[in-house]
Amino acid sequence: MKIAYLIVRILLGALFLFSSVVVLFNLVPQPETTGDLKIFNDGIKASGYLMTLIKVTELVVAIAFLSGRFVPLASIVIAPIAINILFVHLTIAPEGIPVGIFVVVANAFLAYVNWNVYKPLFVPVNK
Repeated sequence: MKIAYLIVRILLGALFLFSSVVVLFNLVPQPETTGDLKIFNDGIKASGYLMTLIKVTELVVAIAFLSGRFVPLASIVIAPIAINILFVHLTIAPEGIPVGIFVVVANAFLAYVNWNVYKPLFVPVNK
């Protein structure tokens, strides 16, 4: 289990590192999109901050995954982005479904391995 955890953590960290650095530093021209995906991307860009926030979050999470520090916290932080990646590909860009599935399943696996860290979050507190 430790080897699988290490492999998944590094692969997911590398994926987020690559995708965030490429966009943040404009290293590769972005492919031209059409249809609903273009509308979606234009909306994110029109906000002026959302794409940067997403990519900086991905970069911080990638560093956490690759370094092995704060992995349970990073897994929680990236969960909404991972779910959004999957649903964007399921609904408007089906060619990326395998990547979306990998991101969600890999993050769920990291959460499963770290379940003992999350258990206290699910204990009801009566005050």
